[in-house]
Amino acid sequence: MSRESIGETSEIEPGKARSFQVGEKRIAVCNVDGTFYAINDVCTHDGAPLDQGVLEGNIITCPRHGAKFDVTTGTAVQMPAVIPVETYQVEIEDDTIYLITDEE
Repeated sequence: MSRESIGETSEIEPGKARSFQVGEKRIAVCNVDGTFYAINDVCTHDGAPLDQGVLEGNIITCPRHGAKFDVTTGTAVQMPAVIPVETYQVEIEDDTIYLITDEE
């Protein structure tokens, strides 16, 4: 299990997402009414950066073709995407966002 500091909660307003580079991956951290969720920042339909899309409630819309994903589960909820995005566990300590992964 790995726990890595990736950013600060104060950097992400409610209803917004922000991308962080973590190793080889881009991770979008989404603020859903003060609760933070982390997903792979790449649309499974065409590779667009999801953090550039609109976050409404727990649904983020891809800026290119309008695919929608539930950021709490990664589920693709609107076509053209049908493959879910990977989700990651986060922990908040004070203002720091920690990404939890299975990697050592």
